[in-house]
Amino acid sequence: MSPDEDELLDVDEAIRLLQAALRLQYRSALGYTLAAAGIAGFAYQHLGDSLWRFAGEELADVRRLAEKVVTLGAEPTTDVAPLRFCSDPAQLVDELVEAEEEATEALQACIAATGREARSEALEHRMEHTIMRKQEQIDLLQRARRDPAA
Repeated sequence: MSPDEDELLDVDEAIRLLQAALRLQYRSALGYTLAAAGIAGFAYQHLGDSLWRFAGEELADVRRLAEKVVTLGAEPTTDVAPLRFCSDPAQLVDELVEAEEEATEALQACIAATGREARSEALEHRMEHTIMRKQEQIDLLQRARRDPAA
């Protein structure tokens, strides 16, 4: 049974929302790359490998989002959300968390346009998977920032 007209994927809205998420996803890949290279101090060195791994996962999701934009009939944006770097490790981690929370909200917003057809469900599940992965990264960063004495 085919979905009703109002349950179909809103392609134009999906493209618009995916483009907004994609510019934040670019920032995530670059932000984690810079953080992995630039984080310093004994208390934060253990994060370097995790941040580098996160950068790779973010870049893989850049590809997936860009592929979806192209599949829906548009050219992926090349606009990158503003990127920040700070040499203070604690502030750097805080800024990564803030940026990732913004990115997960943009990915969540993409779900509203998905509808109920098969390609809609696939898009919804891709967004959910990406959000879940990013949330696990946020969780790790938040634990890293926690003062064990508190």
